[in-house]
Amino acid sequence: MQASIQVSQAPAVQYLLRIGDTALILAQRLAEWSGHAPVLEEDIALSNMALDLVGQARAVLTHAGQLEGSGYDEDQLAFLRDERDYRNVTLVELPRGDFAVTVLRNAMVATFFKLLWTQLATSSDAELAGIAGKAVKEARYHQQHAADWLVRLADGTDESRRRVEKAVMQLWHYNTELFADDAVDEHAHATGLGPRWGDLKEAWTAEMTELFAAGGLTVPAEVAFLATGKRGTHSEHMGFLLAEMQHLQRAFPGGVW
Repeated sequence: MQASIQVSQAPAVQYLLRIGDTALILAQRLAEWSGHAPVLEEDIALSNMALDLVGQARAVLTHAGQLEGSGYDEDQLAFLRDERDYRNVTLVELPRGDFAVTVLRNAMVATFFKLLWTQLATSSDAELAGIAGKAVKEARYHQQHAADWLVRLADGTDESRRRVEKAVMQLWHYNTELFADDAVDEHAHATGLGPRWGDLKEAWTAEMTELFAAGGLTVPAEVAFLATGKRGTHSEHMGFLLAEMQHLQRAFPGGVW
């Protein structure tokens, strides 16, 4: 069995891991829909969006490995860290749920990623800026796809409306973690690497409020709850996800994407 690797705690590396890990873990959850989506078109769409996110994760993790300086590639960073060394937000590691849960989570994360990639396109790090220039186009499509479905479900049958409202109650309070700034964010802001994630909150809230209004949904009030996945303390679901995701690389070292 392949042993775990230890990664630098340098702020720039940790900032990139937060981006790459969030894309990677959401991709894993979306991939769980392959062969199980409600219609064939969505089976293909969700699988393709998962591949987009894997591509984003691979690019960012490759660059994180270069900055980290220990010679780790994207495969090692993706598959050989312990649970507490992943820096994704908790929202993306929550169970797949039903289609309404997936649609709402995609809308929340894609809206965030669209705003983040837009800012990162002017990063002082030329490699990261180049990654962002391509990724923002994918994020725009992911956001539009999720937004169309969210409005359709909210304006659909009593059952689809019930499921959307249940998804809102289940997921919405996890958004606070996206915008909780710390020393990693401050370093990125000070060096021009990227924005403080908290600086995206106002624009994100405005876009999500507009989307909810289109579906006749009410935006829940803010709560004090704050998830801590970005700091490495994850939900009980993360370990099970990683056990499945890491199995082949751990059991057969050297496998590549």
